Amino acid sequence: MAKAQQPLWLGGASASMAACFTHPLDRTKYCMQVLSSKQPMLKALQTFAIRDGIQSLWSGLSASILRQTTYSTARFALYDILARQVQQKTSAKLTAGSTVVCAGVAGGLAGMLGNPTEVVLVRMCADGVKSPSQRYLYSNAVSGLIRIGREEGVGAFTKGLGPNIVRSILMNVSQIAVYTTTKRQLLANKLLPFSDGVPLHIAASLVAGTVATTVCAPADVLKSRMQNAVSAEGKSPTLLRIVGESWRAEGPSFLMKGWTPAWLRLAPNTVLMFLFMEQLQRLVAAKTL
Repeated sequence: MAKAQQPLWLGGASASMAACFTHPLDRTKYCMQVLSSKQPMLKALQTFAIRDGIQSLWSGLSASILRQTTYSTARFALYDILARQVQQKTSAKLTAGSTVVCAGVAGGLAGMLGNPTEVVLVRMCADGVKSPSQRYLYSNAVSGLIRIGREEGVGAFTKGLGPNIVRSILMNVSQIAVYTTTKRQLLANKLLPFSDGVPLHIAASLVAGTVATTVCAPADVLKSRMQNAVSAEGKSPTLLRIVGESWRAEGPSFLMKGWTPAWLRLAPNTVLMFLFMEQLQRLVAAKTL
């Protein structure tokens, strides 16, 4: 008997659960990307905890959860829909190429849908390291969305849209395609004693998290800096201006700025997300990725 179709909410639920555990690292990653400071991530994390209290590490969590319920719900649901359509037409398992295409299309569309919540997330996470006059001080994610629309106009929701779409495509491809391919390869490898269980899911998701961190780093840095840029005389700095100024001030290595905290956040986040997803899939008797 065929398993039921994966519920559309499952990807967003898995990502939201993972975000609750990894948000302090996520917040630190955003702070490091918008600052020119070269302070190590763990030192920055310690500084925030001592200065503002442990609870400050979860500042902006409402935006993170809202983002996952929009962006991640869309990217996994759209991937599942597209993958099933391809499978129905070909009557065969997805090839690696088909997986990449389905994941890329789903990621791009989800990136567009989730951009407004991404803008709020970046601002709320970075508020704690700004001077008081530059802070946005959103009380929660919903309040932030309302204030942005009221004070800056709907156009503000498109800040960083280009880099965010690119990053979303790269993220979806590198996470879903790499996780799926790695899992299949490990299962097919006779030399490694893997079965379809938690150790396999952890190994495959660690590979996916590492690839995703490296592939997405440049787009992630540019997206964060564009979304967090303060407008001057009513005009936000362009992507080319941000790239030029950052290149002159920091050199080309700025594109990989925050890679370590990004990996330390994304690797465990990817592991938790896929672990939660695999377990939820079994609970609802859905097909695996």
